[in-house]
Amino acid sequence: MDQTPLKRPQFFFTTAPMPCPYLDGRLERKIVTDLSGPGADTVHDALSRAGFRRSHTIAYAPACPGCQACLPVRIVAEEFVPRGTLKRVWKANADLTTHLLPAVATAEQFQLFSRYQQNRHGESDMALMGFFDYRSMVEDSPIDTAMAEFRTADGTLLAGCLLDRMGDGLSAVYSFFDPEAPPRRSLGTHMVMWLVDQARAEGLDYVYLGYWIENSRKMAYKQRFRPLEAFGPEGWYRLAE
Repeated sequence: MDQTPLKRPQFFFTTAPMPCPYLDGRLERKIVTDLSGPGADTVHDALSRAGFRRSHTIAYAPACPGCQACLPVRIVAEEFVPRGTLKRVWKANADLTTHLLPAVATAEQFQLFSRYQQNRHGESDMALMGFFDYRSMVEDSPIDTAMAEFRTADGTLLAGCLLDRMGDGLSAVYSFFDPEAPPRRSLGTHMVMWLVDQARAEGLDYVYLGYWIENSRKMAYKQRFRPLEAFGPEGWYRLAE
């Protein structure tokens, strides 16, 4: 199994049941642990390779009784080749410049983030976030975290992607973009492909995309990036085309 042994005691807790945001009529529970303190990068790497995700200073994974719909997935960066629609999306955004910056929140980012939330996720808790909530999401990280900004030729901020660096890959934490951008740009797709390109440039093997649920429309886009690996009881395995 592709895991790194932890070198310090790690305590895990389960959350109370809450309505599942992805599958109607189901409840979700999570197993969570704190990442802060010495060796946070090592702990985060080990847990990520075991299917966990990071939010602020905690790592979490689904622990829903009777349900295993959430599959952690990652793109095999070296083997990824954009074809068809993906190739057209990459070409449509050739005019953008990307700036990889420290994870520091700015008012400009927050304004774009808020517009994105109101337009795409108006009923979610994230749509209610103020600037200090946003800053906490970006800056409260005990590991190597960065922000990628995507700008037009005139300097307009069109999209942003918060990402974590791991020993073997990049992890997409959260991305947002101008909801009024032309559909041909498909900025969410473009940012995933940029992450693959950046992983290759840094000599990393994978791009971790979080969880994929086969019957969730919100997750369907992740199937477009092949080859894709998922984490199961026996470790990472390649999903069929």
